[in-house]
Amino acid sequence: MTSDGSLPQDHFFKDIKWKFMRAGGAQLNNGGYGTSLAAYQTRWNSTLAQYRRTAALGGTFVILPHDLWGADSTTSQGWPGDNGDWTRFDAFLDQLIADVRANNMTVQWDIWNEPDNGPFWGRTHAQYLEMWKRAYQKIRVAVPGAVVVDPSTYRSPGGAASGWWDTYLDYVKANNVEPNIYSWHILPGDPVSDANAVRSKLSARSMTTSRPFQVNEYGNTNEQTPGRGGWYISRLERAGADGLRANWASGSGLHDNAARLLTKTGSQYLPLGEWFLYRYYGSQTGNIVNFTPGTNTDGLATKDNSARNAKILLGNNGNTGTVTVNLNRLDTTSVVENGRVRAVVQRIPNNGGGAVSGLVTVSDQLLTVGSNSASVSVPWTDANDGYTVTLLQPSNITVSTVAVVQHSGQCLDDTNLSTADGMQYQKPNR
Repeated sequence: MTSDGSLPQDHFFKDIKWKFMRAGGAQLNNGGYGTSLAAYQTRWNSTLAQYRRTAALGGTFVILPHDLWGADSTTSQGWPGDNGDWTRFDAFLDQLIADVRANNMTVQWDIWNEPDNGPFWGRTHAQYLEMWKRAYQKIRVAVPGAVVVDPSTYRSPGGAASGWWDTYLDYVKANNVEPNIYSWHILPGDPVSDANAVRSKLSARSMTTSRPFQVNEYGNTNEQTPGRGGWYISRLERAGADGLRANWASGSGLHDNAARLLTKTGSQYLPLGEWFLYRYYGSQTGNIVNFTPGTNTDGLATKDNSARNAKILLGNNGNTGTVTVNLNRLDTTSVVENGRVRAVVQRIPNNGGGAVSGLVTVSDQLLTVGSNSASVSVPWTDANDGYTVTLLQPSNITVSTVAVVQHSGQCLDDTNLSTADGMQYQKPNR
């Protein structure tokens, strides 16, 4: 959002069923509280404005104290606890908590971004852990019921940051400062393997494995395309994790353009291809059904019998070539009429990262259903493009992309929508 929270217009958020905003006034000036109270105030004013817009849109705001301190990789100031002195950091927390409470804000507290990455935390791991404990305990006392998010690492908990996470988990357990939500970044990576790694680490320490996960930055700059975006959405769903798409803009662009889902001609906002990907995702209502992934291809499939449709969002991890989507157990859907189903395949163009006007219909055909099954081919020539398959009754002559509510709940039947060359996947538990 713009730093005053006024733009982009509401529909760009509402049309994609947007849920999260994560901010703290980064890069708005040459520092935060660690530099001066005046610098903090500039960042706080923006944070408050963006919070109010988020709340008005029905979203959840994730506040970033590290940005309000000034540690956004673009400024230079001391770090909390330098030379064993916590006086200024304690005063900062008192100021921030008082401002949050004075404005009746309900936020998730993401205390420090990327503590395993030098530009965002320039001191030792031990000093970070002490900072985390102090902030956690102060927030817990001052804000009963606060939701705390951590540790938001730059590297993967199942890979490069595995040892870092081991030390962190041992510490939060020993000091009774475990967060409500475990978070990390994937730039790039796989939400499924990372979620499995975190659950394994928690289980090994007899810590609860049922706390929520939040991948609060995903998608490297070269991955922010409809093709890879669809793959990340699919993998986040499999991991049972909330996801927040990374924002790679800088300066004034950091606070605009919906984290690069939009571009502008003059003052007019125009959507990129990935915005249309999220709009389709938001239109998937009803129940999640089985989807068997292919080689570097995955997707999210839903059926909504009351709306008489089934929808499949497809993404890939750099894959090209024809993908065959096998549609099984169609008898459990509402889209078959007289032994046939209408299948509309649409491409979500990347267009070189430029603005697009919408989805492009690749094929619109009636399929004959045999043994409650059919199949459709997707000619995936450019890995940067995304694809969708919408199943409708043959008598339905328009493709519905109207979103009703965000899908939720468990798989309730044996419906199975799969790619042909994939391994078997069990039903998700959400």
